Amino acid sequence: MRLDRLLGSLGIASRSGARDIIRQGRVQVDGVIVRDNAANVEEGCDLIVDGVQVDTRLERHVMMNKPVGVLTAARDTRAATVLDLLPPVYRACGCMPVGRLDKDTEGLLLFTTDGQMAHRLLAPSSQVEKEYVAQVTGQLTPQDVQAFAQGIELKDFTALPARLTILSAQAEQSIARVVVTEGKFHQVRRMFAARNHEVTALQRVRFGPLLLDAGLALGQHRELSTEEVQLLLESVGRK
Repeated sequence: MRLDRLLGSLGIASRSGARDIIRQGRVQVDGVIVRDNAANVEEGCDLIVDGVQVDTRLERHVMMNKPVGVLTAARDTRAATVLDLLPPVYRACGCMPVGRLDKDTEGLLLFTTDGQMAHRLLAPSSQVEKEYVAQVTGQLTPQDVQAFAQGIELKDFTALPARLTILSAQAEQSIARVVVTEGKFHQVRRMFAARNHEVTALQRVRFGPLLLDAGLALGQHRELSTEEVQLLLESVGRK
């Protein structure tokens, strides 16, 4: 890859800005100052810009603990987006959310530069499980558990069978875990609404084989380990 293109892809500067940085001798590749914009460099090379070591990986996989009030979108003029919570390098290298969590839902959100993996994780045929903890109005009952297991009939489609586990049930409020293999718009909220329960709080705690990292505060993120990426690939039949 051309050096100026690599700098642009890493979000260090625009393409024209990268050329200026290179010509000024501010870039070292593998210990050597390079002034040629078109110099061919490899991803993973030892890159230093203005004396600072730069991570040159273009393939990125990230886990975020998404907070409520943030949109799952690349850009939006109405509110902050999840990409606004990540350092610019992730947007620059094309790291995008895997699916979405609505504005009022918090918890585990994955990002990747691997479009094929993202597509497979979201494909209905892959049957990748998503697990949520929901706080709802009213008292959940075994009849609700049975209804979820049979598939909730909604206005525009019938949801696939889902696992509902009641964690606590009081007259005014209940807490439950729900596992679905679909990801349609507001699906979990609509499923509870069909049973006359309003969701007052919703958190995704698992996506496929990955659990939300308990060490991540709301709004924080971390890169996935090699082992975690491999688990995701294996969950959709890739190795």
